[in-house]
Amino acid sequence: MTANDQNMDDSGLQQEIRRGRPFSLAEAIGREGGEFLKGYSPVPRLVQARRIVIVFISRHLEDRAGALQAILIHWVESDDAGLSQHIDQPLEALISILDAVFQTPATLHELTRQVAVKWGQMSDERPHFQIPGEPAHPDAEYSHESIHRTLTQFRTIVQQWIETEKEEIEE
Repeated sequence: MTANDQNMDDSGLQQEIRRGRPFSLAEAIGREGGEFLKGYSPVPRLVQARRIVIVFISRHLEDRAGALQAILIHWVESDDAGLSQHIDQPLEALISILDAVFQTPATLHELTRQVAVKWGQMSDERPHFQIPGEPAHPDAEYSHESIHRTLTQFRTIVQQWIETEKEEIEE
């Protein structure tokens, strides 16, 4: 039996099965829709990229108190434009966010402020805000310097992952 004969038998069998049932729009859509997403994910690529970055942050950013992780994830969730530019390499979007923090002291200070607020919410304590150019409060969980140091180490990890992925693709 050839492939064409097999297709004819399959379509005849389908017609025979359908003959005894009343027509339903839902059934017709279901029959046709089964092929529509074949081979594709129903999750939009931007959502997939965002999820990759969030999971990476959760697994690889060392942050004992968790406030820095939470705020960095919030920044990723708010940066659809940056993610969409790196839809095929979402970790590159994370590198861009980290570089933006390093390039402008005001961005680092704002990140530190948001992290301090988040830490206060999470620990139910009054946050300690560091004034730019001043030393951090002795009881502050986060400072400009500690966040810069943590994110610098994290950026190195992200860059290593990107390079490893590129090497695996080239092999």
